[in-house]
Amino acid sequence: MIENAGIPTVCIIGLREIAEKVRPPRTIHLRWPFGHPLGEPGQRAQQLSVMHSAFSALYSISEPATIIDPPWPWRRMQYEEPHDWMFG
Repeated sequence: MIENAGIPTVCIIGLREIAEKVRPPRTIHLRWPFGHPLGEPGQRAQQLSVMHSAFSALYSISEPATIIDPPWPWRRMQYEEPHDWMFG
């Protein structure tokens, strides 16, 4: 209903099988522990990277039911806060 009203949506999900079955309009799939869709507690740069990726998907995904798989590991990666918040 939200998409039909002209409001684009993106789903952040941890189980690709669910996204493949449900087929949301846009999906970011992260192979991270259940209950942590935005990242590790207290890891601001990691969480902002996920949000940036999700907002960018609103503009970049044009094919319905597309699933993006960022290559980010759960831990042991140094994230830098995104600086291009205008999606340029």
